[in-house]
Amino acid sequence: MSVEKHILVVEDDISLAEWISDYLLDHGYEVTVASQGDFALEMIAEEIPDLVLLDVMLPVKNGFDVCKEARAFYAGPILFMTACVEDGDEIRGLDVGADDYLTKPIRPQVLLARIKALLRRVGDEEQKQQLVFDSLVLNATAKSVTIDKQPLDLNANEFDVLWLLALKAGTIVSRNELVAQLRGIEYDGLDRSVDIRISRLRKKLQEALSQPYKVKTIRGKGYLFCRDEGEQAL
Repeated sequence: MSVEKHILVVEDDISLAEWISDYLLDHGYEVTVASQGDFALEMIAEEIPDLVLLDVMLPVKNGFDVCKEARAFYAGPILFMTACVEDGDEIRGLDVGADDYLTKPIRPQVLLARIKALLRRVGDEEQKQQLVFDSLVLNATAKSVTIDKQPLDLNANEFDVLWLLALKAGTIVSRNELVAQLRGIEYDGLDRSVDIRISRLRKKLQEALSQPYKVKTIRGKGYLFCRDEGEQAL
């Protein structure tokens, strides 16, 4: 079952906010509403919504200021909506960190399409930065590895090797390719740095996983990251 995406609607027009909220709820989203800029900032920080739908003209703190301040701690998509039609307002919104811009009156199907597109883009970006193999999760942004949600202590060099192998899970990666990717040079037949990293990495994985040979050495060919237990090199 998919998890509902949470959208924060920031709009001081109560009737419009209710209409948008009802529409998004009907399409499977979780929705909360803020009617003031200062409240919106607090809710963004506390709730970390998947997307913020942000009006520009707001009491206390306008949408431009909310967006600019939120970008100090919030990385999710922000979709501006406003009655302003000046190009300068659109440019200003994008300059302070908005991802997209809608002008009022809001057309429901266009709103839904823009929201889906922004959430899909975020999902694609996250997928590129994270690899999941059952209980083993690799995150390239944080250079972190967890097993059953428990962190695995790897240094940056060990992570880089694991990431490169995991990107090609089930496929043999040659020592030449690893050296070229990790060090930017061709393998000279003498460099043992990759072998040392592999050895340390394998030991840590063996200690943490019930699958003892997650990284296999394929004699004369290179290394294989096994997607699941018992996988053989092809």
